[in-house]
Amino acid sequence: MTKLQVASSPHHHNQRDTGAVMRLVVYAAIPGIAVQTYMFGYGVLVQLVLAVVTAVVTEVVILEIRKKNTERAVKDYSALLCGLLLAISIPPLAPWWIIVIGTFFSIAIVKQLYGGLGFNLFNPAMAGYVMLLISFPVQMTAWLPPVSLTIQNVGIWDTIHTIFTGYTATGFSIAQLQATVDGATMATPLDHIKTALSEGYIISEGLNNKIFNASMGVGWAPVSFAYLIGGLVLIKAKVINWHIPASMIIAAMAVSAVLSIYDMSTHASPWFHLVNGSLIVGAFFIATDPVSASTTNRGRIVFGALIGFWIIVIRTWGGYPDAIAFAVVLMNLAVPLIDYYTKPRTYGHQNKVRNMAKPSPAKKSQQGDK
Repeated sequence: MTKLQVASSPHHHNQRDTGAVMRLVVYAAIPGIAVQTYMFGYGVLVQLVLAVVTAVVTEVVILEIRKKNTERAVKDYSALLCGLLLAISIPPLAPWWIIVIGTFFSIAIVKQLYGGLGFNLFNPAMAGYVMLLISFPVQMTAWLPPVSLTIQNVGIWDTIHTIFTGYTATGFSIAQLQATVDGATMATPLDHIKTALSEGYIISEGLNNKIFNASMGVGWAPVSFAYLIGGLVLIKAKVINWHIPASMIIAAMAVSAVLSIYDMSTHASPWFHLVNGSLIVGAFFIATDPVSASTTNRGRIVFGALIGFWIIVIRTWGGYPDAIAFAVVLMNLAVPLIDYYTKPRTYGHQNKVRNMAKPSPAKKSQQGDK
């Protein structure tokens, strides 16, 4: 079997097969997964196991049906990575069938229906996430508060029991587990602010909440920075280019800064948008998908900047608090156009200057001699 090579054109100094690249991305995500598990419980790991098993089994079965080499499903790690990205994007205690349906859709429909690895138009994990969020909004928004702020201690057995039955072993429901130490139902920071604004509060009033402020400090920000570390490692190892993460983050912060300067009472600060939600993990681990992202350096900058722009636009005026998946899928559609207008000029190419109307003085002199 010939391995797909990922190399730096045109001299091929940095050759890695697909499996090596995917493994490095998985390794780089480990710090973020570890912190996310520490902050939000064992559900992160349970969802991860369900997603990976579903992704690999689905890919193997479909490749068997297509009479393709199923060994690739295990050795290129693309299915595993797709499941991983979807698993870390959903609530840790979401019902088991949520991650199974979403992962199956990502692999079977978004990836294999288009021809498999290298042919998919959309980022499989994000397309699966969009499908789940639109189809099952209640289950997909049932996030728990950080472990340190919960009333009930949810261990590994309670976690498994809740994911498969909807209740802990002692009879607590998801809604009860969402309650914080002061009895309030916890929401993500992005959900909280959007709800507060819809109820007529301003940003400062929405942020003036002891539990909410604590959840940002002990939950969301550390997770974001853990994934940032992994993302920087990927850039250092030349697994991904800096263009998409940098342009995406800069654009998102620039747009949010302009809106915040325009009206600080109704628009959150750039820092708030950076550390809350999936902006950092999206910039380094999701938008950089080599198949569905732009393939030129200038195109990557445009691609990343437009994703950052749409994230803030959707977060501000759209119906969904976190907009990574929608922004990525939307810009996946624009990749062929972006690549067409940003493709590099062929080496040695020169533009031809045509001036048919007026001959040069030298040409006139030659014509006169004749």
